Amino acid sequence: MSKKQIIDVEDRLPLAKMIPLSIQHVFAMFGASVLVPILFGINPSIVLLMNGVGTLLFIWITKGKAPAYLGSSFAFLAPASIVIASKGFEYAQGGFVVVGLVGCLLSWVFYKYGTDWIDIVLPPAAMGPVVALIGLELAKNTVTPGTTGADLASTPHAIVFAVTLGVAIFGSILFRKFFSVIPLLIAMVAGYLTAVIVGIVDFSPLQQASLFTMPQFHLAKFDLESIVTMLPVILVLTAEHVGHQIVTGSIVKRDLLKEPGLYRTFLGDSLSSAISGLVGSVPTTTYGENIGVMAMTGVYSVQVIAGAAVISILMAFIGPLSALITTIPGDVIGGITFLLYGMIGTSGLRILVDEKVDYSKNQNLILTSVVFVAGLSGLQLKLGSVTITGMTLAALTAVCLSLIFYILNRLGWTNDNVLVEDETERELSE
Repeated sequence: MSKKQIIDVEDRLPLAKMIPLSIQHVFAMFGASVLVPILFGINPSIVLLMNGVGTLLFIWITKGKAPAYLGSSFAFLAPASIVIASKGFEYAQGGFVVVGLVGCLLSWVFYKYGTDWIDIVLPPAAMGPVVALIGLELAKNTVTPGTTGADLASTPHAIVFAVTLGVAIFGSILFRKFFSVIPLLIAMVAGYLTAVIVGIVDFSPLQQASLFTMPQFHLAKFDLESIVTMLPVILVLTAEHVGHQIVTGSIVKRDLLKEPGLYRTFLGDSLSSAISGLVGSVPTTTYGENIGVMAMTGVYSVQVIAGAAVISILMAFIGPLSALITTIPGDVIGGITFLLYGMIGTSGLRILVDEKVDYSKNQNLILTSVVFVAGLSGLQLKLGSVTITGMTLAALTAVCLSLIFYILNRLGWTNDNVLVEDETERELSE
């Protein structure tokens, strides 16, 4: 195959092909999505259920035009941990609900005023690095020992990581026909079998699992202090969501901010978080891991995403199924995400190329430079109990700097146009 076979957003597949493609998405999201409830001290089964329900809700609200899997959001970790420590998880849920409802209100603002403002607050020279940072910021997790990363200090773990990554890399360029769209699934299976051979798989969760499980529902409780602690996270969520939609649109060759519209995608994301928080789960967000799967495989079908959501829901009730996934070592997940996060970073750089960003202009050069360093330097900004860093801080920096440049341009105070005019006069005189 000289050209990657694309399975587009509206394309439908026979069940025999859809199921492995959906499983591929489930494997990609599982480690990170289950880690959040573990950190919060709650049963992951409710999270698997609401991740699936939230994804189906998102697909319905966006009319099946925006491929995205909704997994557990990490943006709430810091403020939620504070609330849980002082008042309990139910009050953190109340904060999740209110932040989700505020997001729904913001989606109405996006509907009312459109998305043209994005070109002003995030021009291509700023958007490119912001999108790239979605992947680059997560890259360190791939080699950090744990649920989602490899332990490269240990030879058996390093072997599993190397096998997984190697099959993913070479499979993506060597596999043919249907195998060419499931290289990540094949890589995960190869990595898991290698982990079994070298003896690092813990089968005890599978042995202890009951045949059927029931997710634990807990209604949210509301408290003003907890809500105020959680509210600043909406800034993080907005920046993250816009970035995810732009990088997904770049991958699937569609302007998702226009169709189905940012107001629909943000409404789906926010409503899912509100409902999840109400019944005892954690907030959701569109997942970079699954965006990376689409970029890697060329499979954008919403049907496949919906299949992954259904599998996630089934896992919440079938004990051995979810237990089997939990036995996957972090070295396998790290080997896959090592490649996926790089693909997301490359998508950001592609925006700079596709938009033909002119770096002879000082504004473009400065925007890209400052945004990259803001995201990668470890710089932190504290807003109450929320610490903003990485891609989110880079996005806020990009917005502020772009707005300032826009105002200065309107006032005619910048020197970019003057430099162009001087260069033109010099060429004419010669």
